[in-house]
Formats: sequence, C-alpha cells, structure tokens
Amino acid sequence: MLVKKYVDMLQQKSVIRTLAEFATARGKEIGYENVYDYSLGNPSVAVPEEFNATCKSLLDEMTPMQLHGYSQSLGIPEVREKVAASLNRRFGMNYTGNHIFMASGAAGALSHAFRLVAEAGDEIITFAPFFPEYNPYVNLTGAVLKVVPPQTEDFQINFEAFEEMITEKTKAVLVNTPNNPSGIVYSEETLKRLAETLERKSEEYGDTIYLISDEPYREIIFDGVQAPYVSKFYDNTISCYSFSKSLSIPGERIGYVAINPACKDAEMMVVMCGQISRGIGHNCPASLMQLAVAENIDRTADLSVYETNMNLLYDELTSLGFTCVRPGGTFYIFPKALEEDAVAFCNKALKYDLIFVPADSFGCPGYFRMAYCIDTDKVKRSLPALRKFVETEYPNR
Repeated sequence: MLVKKYVDMLQQKSVIRTLAEFATARGKEIGYENVYDYSLGNPSVAVPEEFNATCKSLLDEMTPMQLHGYSQSLGIPEVREKVAASLNRRFGMNYTGNHIFMASGAAGALSHAFRLVAEAGDEIITFAPFFPEYNPYVNLTGAVLKVVPPQTEDFQINFEAFEEMITEKTKAVLVNTPNNPSGIVYSEETLKRLAETLERKSEEYGDTIYLISDEPYREIIFDGVQAPYVSKFYDNTISCYSFSKSLSIPGERIGYVAINPACKDAEMMVVMCGQISRGIGHNCPASLMQLAVAENIDRTADLSVYETNMNLLYDELTSLGFTCVRPGGTFYIFPKALEEDAVAFCNKALKYDLIFVPADSFGCPGYFRMAYCIDTDKVKRSLPALRKFVETEYPNR
C-alpha cells in the first residue's frame, strides 16, 4: 500500500504551482506575453556574466573529478571558508568554515536546520504571512508547525500572540526576512525584541529555543536600506541561505547553513548536518556550483529591476484604492483584496488574464500575493488590465 500522507498531499497541491500551470496553459492560447502572470517567484533577471564566465573557466581548467565528483559531505572546504569570510566581512561576524554546511538551496538548508533541533512532537513557530511550503517542510519531520496570526498594519511580529503560543514543546522559531509574501523587512527593533523573548523563554523552560532564519531574499532590498542580519541579534541562530535570488540561479539548487559561532556546540551542529543528509538525501550539492558561487561570493545579478517593478505596482495599487504595506525588499507585493474572499477576488482577476495568488495558504485570508519578477515592460502593460479589472468588478470600491 502506498503511504497515505503522500497520497493525501496529491489533493493539496500548491496553489502557486496550480496558478502557474494555468498561466502556462493560457499562454499557449493567447501568447504568454499577454498573460500577466504574477504567480511564481522565479527570478527573472539575467545571471551575472561573471558567473557564466566562472563556470566556463572552471570547465576549461579543472579536472572532471574536481568538477563532477562528489564533494566532501559538509561541502568543499575552500568554499565553506569563502562563505564564512564573506559573512564576516559583510556583517561583522566571526564564522569559520567549520560553521558552514553547503546545501541544495534554502529548502535543503531548512531541511537540515529543522532536524538539528526538533523531532517528532516538538513545535516550531513561524509568523503569518508565511511561505506555504513551510507546512510540509516542518510537518513531514514529525514536528508541528504553529503559526502566529499576522499583524496586518505593518507585518512585523505580533508579539502578544507569539508569547501565548510558546510552550515547553517549542524548539525553534522560524523567521523569513525579507519576507515572502509580504516583502516586509523586520526592523532592528523587532529583532531585538524577538531575541529578548527567546532568551527569556529559553531560561524559563530550561532549554534552548533556536532561531532559524530563512533568508534567500537578503540582497533584494529597496530604498538603499540593508536588511539587518538576524544572527547579529541572537546567539542561537541558524541561518539558511540560497544563491537562487541573489545570483538568479534557482535551478542550480545551491545554498548553505551557517551556524552562529556563539551557539553552543556550533561546530558539532555542522557535523550533524552531514549525518542528517544520510537520511534525507540532500547531501553533496553539485561541486561545480559550489566552486562557481565561491568565486562570485559577494556578487549579485542586477536586482534593481525588482525595485522598479515594485514602485510601478505599489503606486498603481494604492491609486486604485488597495490597502498595501509598502515592501522593503523581495519581489513580492501583498495587497488586501477588494472583497473579503481573496480566492473569489483572484478568480475574477483571471478573466482579465491577471494571475494573482490568494493568501489563505499564507496564513493571511483576505490578501493576495503578486510576484513581480517579470519584465518591467510586462508590468507596465498589465496596469491597464488591472485598472479595467478593478473598475469593472468593483465600481463602488
């Protein structure tokens, strides 16, 4: 007999993927350039030429075994050292290569982080709105994901509700800043209060509550602001990173886990990641990609297009009467729908070839997400369709 929990998941397909498939099918009918697909967070800017040049150079200069053989279980040592040096240089940390574990993207990094600190029956807390895939990521480990209700006026942390949800079963708190789907960046004030709460509650329960920071959007920041580095605020932090967005290489599946050196048993936790890999199959990410990102460790793609797109959409949405907290980063914007039922709202938008994602599965009913990682020209061409949709379907807004 097939495993029931996975059979059941077939009836719970990702709404994001379902809408992306709809957009692709609609594109075959009318031309994809005429479908305003804001469903999938797939980076759209070009990979840096330097990254491509690095890959070509590595292929020309290194041996097949170096490029295509298995790496060491924890990652290629010189790559881990370069990751640590970059984090130290940029954020004033004191990592060594022994605090870094190379992983297959942020999803692979999170898979290790959860298993480092939680097991069956334990609880991990996150904050709405949140990336829906956190549910299977956590729940399929045997731990339980608990979601703090959103603070919709600014999408910072709802601390009153958060403190009520912490129990002796709480082993970790999961944050995502800059945030998918809201685009909000947690402030220093928020992170300091979060750290104080975790320190106090860890002492109260006599057990460490870890902070797991999911930060693939760390470099996509607007208005010239730099996102606070979460590990600076709390010793027992596990950072999970992906190069997918910064270098625009999501298909390469490369990232890392960085254990704060101040965390107790930090170096042992990295070695434990190698053992966790034996059970989940996320071991030894591609050697070529490890070497390539190491040579481009402080480089990014031209991410400015995302801020351009955000400004176009934010200005249009607010002029049409939408309630919307201005994003501080990422390539998502998160307006409140013009009716209580965001699913109905998004279904109506489909008639205008506008593909929006209702936020019920993000823990924030009544809102919807737009992933604006598309060409700016297409964003501009979508604005008349957005106006027509709103003026036709919601004339009395």
